[in-house]
Amino acid sequence: MFLTHLECPRCGAQHDSDRLQNLCRCGSPLLARYDLAAAGKAVDPAAIAGRAPDLWRYRELLPVGDSARIATFGEDFTPMWRADRYAALAGVGTLLVKDEGLMPTGSFKARGAAVGVSRAAELGARHVAMPTNGNAGAAWATYAARAGLRATIAMPFDAPLITRQECVAAGAELHLVEGVISDAGRLIAGIIAAADGAIFDASTLKEPYRLEGKKTMGFEIVEQLGWRVPDVILYPTGGGVGLIGIHKALLELRELGWIGDKLPRLVAVQSTGCAPVVDAFARGERRAQPWPDARTVAYGITVPAPLGDELILAALAATGGTAIAVDDADLLADLAEFGRLEGLLLCPEGAACLTAVRQLRAAGWIAADDEVVLLNTGAGVKYPGTVPGV
Repeated sequence: MFLTHLECPRCGAQHDSDRLQNLCRCGSPLLARYDLAAAGKAVDPAAIAGRAPDLWRYRELLPVGDSARIATFGEDFTPMWRADRYAALAGVGTLLVKDEGLMPTGSFKARGAAVGVSRAAELGARHVAMPTNGNAGAAWATYAARAGLRATIAMPFDAPLITRQECVAAGAELHLVEGVISDAGRLIAGIIAAADGAIFDASTLKEPYRLEGKKTMGFEIVEQLGWRVPDVILYPTGGGVGLIGIHKALLELRELGWIGDKLPRLVAVQSTGCAPVVDAFARGERRAQPWPDARTVAYGITVPAPLGDELILAALAATGGTAIAVDDADLLADLAEFGRLEGLLLCPEGAACLTAVRQLRAAGWIAADDEVVLLNTGAGVKYPGTVPGV
């Protein structure tokens, strides 16, 4: 393993990566750092190409040292489909949809859970707890069971029913709360405090290794394109771990020399019903303000106060990216149109990226010859209410 330490991106403090850690003393999330020079001598793209097609093929750039502690259900490469008919409708040269709905628990959250749970177990955790909008809790409950850990999950009543069922099926202790994910977070904080160190806080970005699992989306996109980058990557952004992770992956690949200096422009896609990052980006601010009365059909991005706001906004600035909010009515219309044209039922969060592509192309921000990748972060069948008339 080439993991060397954890680093605070806000104050620069270094932290021990060999014990369970949450936030830095200054309140910032911590980032895993590696000896990339040594990792680059141990592996290269040609060697990776000969390995099993799963996220663990990038093991030199992941934080789990003991392979016996890996909790896995086979996190295979997810496909990146060409969507030529919808691209023609939107006026985009190339549109590729990376379909994370084919991950073991039906969403990209399986990536973070696979790596986060594995590392937590390796460092001695026996019980993890977290708030969730649904899919993350389902994934962490599932992988915790695989690793032999207990899990306590809190989610809003309005979360998709299937995600509650996944938690219960995996033996997690499930709490349902009125409100949004921040309300679930307050409940989890109280449970953890009462446990006096017996429960590890696995909340979004309060532990550093979920991000490492999510960054493998960036590795895969680049490898699937022949070790090059697209022009634009759009990501539905709630807590923002996936977008931050993709940016981190790209920076690591650039330092390794596996890609050139150019990075894709990253786009944070939110809903007009919950757009704290979009608001902060428009104001040129480094921090986002909590969004009042957050609500959207794209439930996974209903995060009124993302802990990773600084990192999200920094990634957008560093890549010449942008942030955009779309209406629920528009994303549902695009979800239906995409299904008709391409045959794939997207999750509403993925459909929000379709609307963003159309609007950014109409505004000229996306060029006609750009190669665009969007992330469909979950299986559309988990959201049956988005398909009317049945």
